[in-house]
This record gives sequence, structure tokens and C-alpha cells, in this order.
Amino acid sequence: MGINGFEGRLERAVEGTFSRLFRTGVSPVEFGRKLVREMDGGRTVGVGGRTIVPNWFRFGLAGSDFEQLADLLGTLRRELADAAREHARDEGYGFVGPIEIVIEQDDSARSGVLAVEARFAEGEGGLPPGSLLLPTGDRVPLGEYVVSVGRQNDCTIVLGDPNVSRNHAEVRPSGDGFVVADLGSTNGTKVNGVRVAEQQLRDGDEVTFGNTVMHFEAS
Repeated sequence: MGINGFEGRLERAVEGTFSRLFRTGVSPVEFGRKLVREMDGGRTVGVGGRTIVPNWFRFGLAGSDFEQLADLLGTLRRELADAAREHARDEGYGFVGPIEIVIEQDDSARSGVLAVEARFAEGEGGLPPGSLLLPTGDRVPLGEYVVSVGRQNDCTIVLGDPNVSRNHAEVRPSGDGFVVADLGSTNGTKVNGVRVAEQQLRDGDEVTFGNTVMHFEAS
């Protein structure tokens, strides 16, 4: 996993405040290093033979260090979740539930020391995690429900693409994952460039509705 990439994205996110916020105390790169260490150290083999790793992480900080992060918590959580997904893809790891990052004050922690706790946490209904990454960078979480895609206003994901039908497709839970199913759309639904009627989704798949491209993430 590219720790330097993680730190660079975080620096760009907070612009000029990066060096001021982290001149003392816990460096943001330490969050990424400890995250990867917990994933690697906690890996085990699941029932299906795939290597799975913790997906719930709690970072505890001394009060003074936590105060430095007050305006950055949301960004840091998002970047850490992305770092976990990236490392899992690089190493072929899986998760038993959605990634959750908790960052909170720990009165027992010493200044400059980052306490970390990691564990396996199943998603709702025991379904493996998944999400659709939209062209805007937003993620739509998947679970025990149907996600509809189309131009109609009552769709879960509403697209303005004129090549998308009013009720274009659905992404729904199936077995131990998710499938995308075309609903007889005019211009079709593609997975990795191939037009499909229904297709099981795998981590990293490119899913195209009309001319709109999304990506499936199994985490």
C-alpha cells in the first residue's frame, strides 16, 4: 500500500494546514502505517479459503493530539478507509463487513503515542461489504436491498446521462456478493466493456450504464 500516496492525498486535502497541524504529536503517516500493520497482523483464512483481515479500526489519541485533529477527522477517516481498500486489493485480502474507522480521544494515551485496536465486524445481515464508486467520487453503499439505476427520479442512483434508460438496471445482493442486472435498457449495461444481462460483480469491476462508468468495490 502506498503510504506516501496516502500522506500526499491527505496533505492536498487540508492544503496549507498540514505542516502546521502535525508539527508535533502524531503524524498522519503513522495512522496509515499502523492500519496496514493491523491488517497484515490480523489476517486469517475465511471459510471460502480467502484471506480476510480486520475491517473495524479504532485509533485512540491523547487529548492534546486529538485537539490537533478536530478539523480533520472526516478527511482522515475517509483517507484511511481508502488506504485499507487499496492495501486489501494489492494483497488480495477480503473483508467480512464494511470498513469503519473510529478516531477518538483516549485519556489513557500518552501524547505522541497512537493506540490502535482492530477487529472483524460483519455488515448488516452478515452480507459482505460492497459499494459503487460514482464518477463524482461519491460511494453508494450496497447491502440487503436493491439499488436501482436510471434517469427516473425515484431510482436510488439518478443519472442525467441521455443514454441511460428511465429504469436502466439494478444492483442487488445475491449469494455471498452482489449482481448487476440490466432491466431491458436501450443502450445496455456493461461489465468491463462486455454487455451483460446479469453479472456477478467482483472487486474492481468497471460497470457502465449508457455512457456513465462506475466501479464496484468489494469493501
